[in-house]
Amino acid sequence: MHVEAHEPDTEQLLAHLRSMVRIREFESEIHRLRREGTVVGSVHLCSGQEAIYAGAAAALDLPRDLVFPTYRGHGWALACGAPLVGMFAELMGRATGVNGGRGGSAYLSVPEVGMMGENSIVGAGAPIAVGAALASRYDGSGRVTVAAFGDGAVNQGSVHEAFNFAAVMKAPVVFIVENNHWSELTPITATTTSDRLFKRASSYGMPGVRIDGNDPEIVRRTVDHAVRNARAGEGPALIEAMTDRIVGHYIGDAQLYRAEGELDRALAAEPIGRIIAELHRNGVAEALINDTVDQVTASVQRASERAQSAPLADPSTVLEHLYA
Repeated sequence: MHVEAHEPDTEQLLAHLRSMVRIREFESEIHRLRREGTVVGSVHLCSGQEAIYAGAAAALDLPRDLVFPTYRGHGWALACGAPLVGMFAELMGRATGVNGGRGGSAYLSVPEVGMMGENSIVGAGAPIAVGAALASRYDGSGRVTVAAFGDGAVNQGSVHEAFNFAAVMKAPVVFIVENNHWSELTPITATTTSDRLFKRASSYGMPGVRIDGNDPEIVRRTVDHAVRNARAGEGPALIEAMTDRIVGHYIGDAQLYRAEGELDRALAAEPIGRIIAELHRNGVAEALINDTVDQVTASVQRASERAQSAPLADPSTVLEHLYA
């Protein structure tokens, strides 16, 4: 799968910056709130991987197109357009959350923006995404779906079944591997003889490509190319986006499994610093960049404060929405 390179548009870079800073600041605030107990339950942050979400979402026709991410899905939801206040409230178990405080961090969904729900069973979202893609043939929507999962999920049987069925049916689905090198706490090199995961696409007769997942413009162009092909009836594609998480697998993870210097290298290559440097090279004024970051940061803080003032979800309503 070949994607033409071109000079990035400054306005698009600024849009990527806003999206990525919103995600990073949200995750930082969630980390703080989880530590103090305002957010409860299992939380998996996506800090460092923001370029994948910002770039991919910019290539989709949301909410017509649909995204099926993993339990590390806050970034996907926010990039798709989920409201900050509703996201914070959901993780705090508040009645004003995007799912009324019932989904929490690992199970939230925001279908009104095209984010169809996280999945905490590793790899289980892939066949669901293929089903949604196949349905678009019959509902006339012209929809393309995205199935996003980590590198460890590529060894799951359900993912291979999804690859095979999607390829045979030429389903309009794009598979995105967020390869942060760690299958939870285990390096991908310890679980497969080849860590070039995109090459598995050829076994199913679909195109595959490995890209720099810390460059949102590369992600946007690559996903745009794959989505256009899928929408035109050419079938699925596999995109392996190389990135790093700059936090632990979960909040409280001491990350003792990471080699000395590895986290420092990840921090040096993280996407927000890179795009700010690119904006500088493009002649964008320091003041504009700083104002952009400050405005987004302030909006995240205001949303957190508003969510904390909302009422907690009422346990007496727990059986609502279970049956039609």
